[in-house]
Amino acid sequence: MDARPDGGTTTDAQLDEIAKVNPKVLNGLLLGVYSTMYTVGSGGTTDHSDFGQKGVDITLDLLSSDMAYTANNYGWYNAVTQLSATPNFANNENYKPWRYYYKIILGANSVIDALGGTDAVLVDQEAKNVMGQAKGLRAYAYFYLSQMYQISYKADELILPIYKDAKSNNQPKSKASEVYDLMISDLTQSIAYLEGYNRSAKFNFDKNVAKGFLAYVYAARGETNDLAKIVALTTDILAAYPLTTKSQSTAVLANGVLTNSDSGFNNVNTPSWMWGVDLTNAINLDLISWWGQMDYYTYSYSWAGDPKGIDRDLLLSIPTTDIRRTQFSASSFRPLGKFFDPKRVIGGQRIVETDYIYMRSDEFLLLNAEANAKLNNDGAAITSLKKLLAIRFASASDYAYVDALGGNLLKDEIYKQMRIELWGEGKIYLAMKRNKRSSVRATNHLNLKGQAFTFDDPRLSFLIPQQEILNNPFID
Repeated sequence: MDARPDGGTTTDAQLDEIAKVNPKVLNGLLLGVYSTMYTVGSGGTTDHSDFGQKGVDITLDLLSSDMAYTANNYGWYNAVTQLSATPNFANNENYKPWRYYYKIILGANSVIDALGGTDAVLVDQEAKNVMGQAKGLRAYAYFYLSQMYQISYKADELILPIYKDAKSNNQPKSKASEVYDLMISDLTQSIAYLEGYNRSAKFNFDKNVAKGFLAYVYAARGETNDLAKIVALTTDILAAYPLTTKSQSTAVLANGVLTNSDSGFNNVNTPSWMWGVDLTNAINLDLISWWGQMDYYTYSYSWAGDPKGIDRDLLLSIPTTDIRRTQFSASSFRPLGKFFDPKRVIGGQRIVETDYIYMRSDEFLLLNAEANAKLNNDGAAITSLKKLLAIRFASASDYAYVDALGGNLLKDEIYKQMRIELWGEGKIYLAMKRNKRSSVRATNHLNLKGQAFTFDDPRLSFLIPQQEILNNPFID
């Protein structure tokens, strides 16, 4: 029986039994891995900020400083925003993501083992579809670990233990280059195996989700010869998915009544959503959820006393002709027009049925612009950027200024548009690191207001947790 980084154990007998089942049964095991992404306590704690990927997203948004923690009555994110949690390897903020992502890896590896292992060459299409998803999930978990537990990409730095199967004993840390090579291999095969796969729900990996993560891996590695690959991958994605419309991007009210039911970032069926999950009453999420921590119209912490809002200076930098400015309250800075339960009753939604978004097409339009700008293809970068701004601004004259941008000024503008467009979606921390950006906290932050932080400030990255160091003799 082997101890695992996720805190669980897997016996050889259990894995041998798994290996006897067919792909249809393995789909059931995959469902369990996917459910870990929104399960309360999947990071191994009883913290009310421990609820899978979206719990990590809030932490990363707060560390980027674009999300402001504006009041503290319950304290779940107070130490994060004080930057006192991440420097302490015994703090749960270092443990939760480690435990969560290695739990995803263990589950994915169990499926991979049952199909013959990492190096298996499959012929049956149904088996390929299962393997493609499992390898995609493994790469997704290693991607976030690599972004959070390494300050910036250095190929020879030892960063993470690699597990390619569910039977291995504790492993030492591998070089960053080896972790990235595994992610690229997994995602490349995931794309190939998921060709032609029609998923039954958007929580499943498909080839475009895999392409999205492969583009992010290349972007995080930061090598010039990867930029053209990013452009190609994002172009493929944009051919498959439309952008988020103006109506979908923000609430439009008439006498306080919502007039556009497609707004609120609360419906997995939104055409621009590439990856997400349909949360239903049967799943029974309530207080401990992303919506509980973020939405004024959900009965939980955001309503009751721990509001999170946009950084004041970022909000004020959004022109009044940009519809995204209406996503936020001008007085409280809350995202009252971006993320909300459609009933819009203050503190009203108790059992969460508003959906979780993990990935949408618009982020890859911006990544396409970023990669083109880094290739000095300014014209192509501007074309991509203007496709988004045409949907967000009132008229073409409002964003005509981008035509005159080039070089670093264009890169600055693309990064700013990422910060505005993807606010609250857990993606700006990733962009901050790969673009080596700094941040300054505005006056509406409760903690460390007015202070500046560089992307490589050690407090913005995570430490391997104490539990791993105690349990894994190869890590110190």
